[in-house]
Amino acid sequence: MPTTVRRTAAAVAALTLLAACSPAESGDRTKLTIATFGEFGYAPLIAEYEKLHPDITVQNRVTDFDTHHKGLATQLATGRGAADVVAIEEQYIPQYRKAKDKFTDLASFGARDLEKQWAPWKWAQGTDGDFVLGLGTDMGSLALCYRRDLFQAAGLPTDRDEVAKLIPDWPAYAAAADRFTQKTPGVKFADSAGTVYTAMLNQSPENYFSQRDDSFIADTNPSVRTAFELSGGIAAKGQTAAATTFTQAWNVAIKQGSFATVACPAWMLSQIKEAGGDANKGKWDVTTVPGKSGNQGGSFLTVPKQGTHQKEAYELARWLTAPEQQKKLFLAEGILPSEPSVYEDPQVIAHTDPYFGDAPTGRIFAASADRLRPNYRGLHDADVRPEFGRALGRIEDKTQTVDQAWAQAVQQARALLK
Repeated sequence: MPTTVRRTAAAVAALTLLAACSPAESGDRTKLTIATFGEFGYAPLIAEYEKLHPDITVQNRVTDFDTHHKGLATQLATGRGAADVVAIEEQYIPQYRKAKDKFTDLASFGARDLEKQWAPWKWAQGTDGDFVLGLGTDMGSLALCYRRDLFQAAGLPTDRDEVAKLIPDWPAYAAAADRFTQKTPGVKFADSAGTVYTAMLNQSPENYFSQRDDSFIADTNPSVRTAFELSGGIAAKGQTAAATTFTQAWNVAIKQGSFATVACPAWMLSQIKEAGGDANKGKWDVTTVPGKSGNQGGSFLTVPKQGTHQKEAYELARWLTAPEQQKKLFLAEGILPSEPSVYEDPQVIAHTDPYFGDAPTGRIFAASADRLRPNYRGLHDADVRPEFGRALGRIEDKTQTVDQAWAQAVQQARALLK
């Protein structure tokens, strides 16, 4: 999920208006549309592409995450209104692979010749056998963002290497939360239980569904239960700010310094900067995430079959995901590519971020990316996952215990699958 997701009424209205229009010729120029959720940082790249291809004009349709994916489902069902190029977030990819008849097989345009461009797990996510559904954009390899000043106030180490030694795994993270709370009871250790839970869960090869047959295994998979109990335990102790990413409450908590740590994918750094403003520059730092790796977010560019300019759409998607463009996006926006040739590039590795105390963000995120392993989601991950997030919210607002919240989440997830 690249950079900041901006939820504006104007953008939603624009989607409604544009969805009713099919791609058209503008004079002698071919008009292409690309639909993304949030800002992917494509504006300067699109301008560059139009200069390189004077016969093509490109319009970027930007909406919020939920509107985008719900709108796409409707557009595919009705057979009209989809953009020529459509971004799909990783959690939705499994279900759209099952609807591949609605999409152009990018292998027909030579996409398989590009396979080595991506990390193997990323390429595999966007394919279904020989069928190539989408080309990978970014990924969200994880780090740990923390407030140096709040760690110092709690008597914890502040140097990023020392913090990594203090918190090598999630049990150590929970222990650090206890130490932090003893010294600074007025500040929370984590932004939300959901962020901790998601980071832990995404380090497991399987989550709610079995990779073997896609059966529901959340209640028998020890990785899910362990992640829920540890994150829920932190919440039950009142050590989270109950501030969920992409909400105004989270932005305010960042600005006010209400919590000390957040498991942060590369794209989140721009959100922290925007919410924290100049007053918080230099207070944050970045180190290795507990567990050393994990991924949160990342997308693919697909070409719906209903479009009338499928080859031109593929060429646009191929260009936007090429290593040269992905490098530009990282250096300008901090959007981490899913291509080893880019995140291992010396200029990327050497990249530091002055807002985060000149933390070597290029090196940290590249190291995390190198350790990534496939994380099976399942066809109904997007349906089930929110139930466990809401359960953690009930622990944070003290309406349920960890055991009660867990039992209800499992029950509701099973009911949804029926």
